[in-house]
Amino acid sequence: MYDAHIHLDWYPDEEQDAIIQDLKKQCIKGVVAVSSDLISCKKVLELSNKTANIFPALGWHPEQPLPSQIELNAIMNLIRKHHKEIVAIGEVGLPYYLKQENSSIQLSDYKRIISEFFQLAKQYELPIVLHAIYEDATVICDLLEKFDVKKAHFHWFKGSKDIMKRMIQRGYRISITPDCMYEEEIKEIVAFYPLELMMVETDGPWQFEGPREKSTHPYMIKDVIAQIARIKKIEREVVIDTVTRNTEEFYKLN
Repeated sequence: MYDAHIHLDWYPDEEQDAIIQDLKKQCIKGVVAVSSDLISCKKVLELSNKTANIFPALGWHPEQPLPSQIELNAIMNLIRKHHKEIVAIGEVGLPYYLKQENSSIQLSDYKRIISEFFQLAKQYELPIVLHAIYEDATVICDLLEKFDVKKAHFHWFKGSKDIMKRMIQRGYRISITPDCMYEEEIKEIVAFYPLELMMVETDGPWQFEGPREKSTHPYMIKDVIAQIARIKKIEREVVIDTVTRNTEEFYKLN
């Protein structure tokens, strides 16, 4: 099984090492390690050199103040330089939570940045990993169609059935986190979205409900898979085979 979305570089060094050792033991088949800024991109590339089971994605996370043009250009140049080594561009998207805190946020600035990432995704035929929920998902779908980017992964997606119908029609992927164990909203999404377009993730080191001292580990996707099987009323092995195949095909991991 694969953890399709994790911020591996955000973990303390000792926890990184523990996860890497587990990957080497093949307890988890692999993780897609996303980036959040220029320093993060460089760290993720370094981590990916430690084991073949870490699959790097380079990008700029939108839930933060705008980057300087120098930083943005440097990230873009890293993508150009390493486009054959990375499996995707990400995490990129729109600042949904930042907008709730600061109404003066100009969405146009973030749309300009993500448009540049979309152009690179189109140029290098790379998947794009998206932070886009609720009404932001509609804006992102418009941009995906504008730039003709076909391989899109909406991580930890939240949104209406109407936008999900549009996403399904375009073949966009979503990934499910451990909050499917207790969030009714996510359970409804699991029930509605086709398994054939679904992956699983932890978004680690984000901590979920339960013992707060317990660190988020890729192992947690096993519980996610079991919950998907319960919600969809299908065999757990079917879910494992399908989400594993989905992740491998989407990110070209074979």
